[in-house]
Amino acid sequence: MAAGRRHGTGRRIVIENADIPFLPRGVRVHFDKVRDSWVLLAPERAITLDGIGHAILSEVDGERSFADITRILAARYNAPAEDIAKDTAGFLGALRNRRFLEIRP
Repeated sequence: MAAGRRHGTGRRIVIENADIPFLPRGVRVHFDKVRDSWVLLAPERAITLDGIGHAILSEVDGERSFADITRILAARYNAPAEDIAKDTAGFLGALRNRRFLEIRP
């Protein structure tokens, strides 16, 4: 099952179950003591993460597939895997479009 959603340009973001998301060199999740929140840092850029974004990125280790991440999150939050897959694909796809994330097939 692939999941995805449309973004502003009308292109469909598709992440396949076997795809392995990873943070490229120079991108990392960091707890910002000043903001008292988790942030995603990249050269000259930062995104403040909410709890959901942090939960998703906590499972992105460059080893787990999208299906594995979805399964883990669905079990942890006792939520339907289809809903988790849709939301996770949208979030990861948006990060990919902004070059905060890469996907290895």
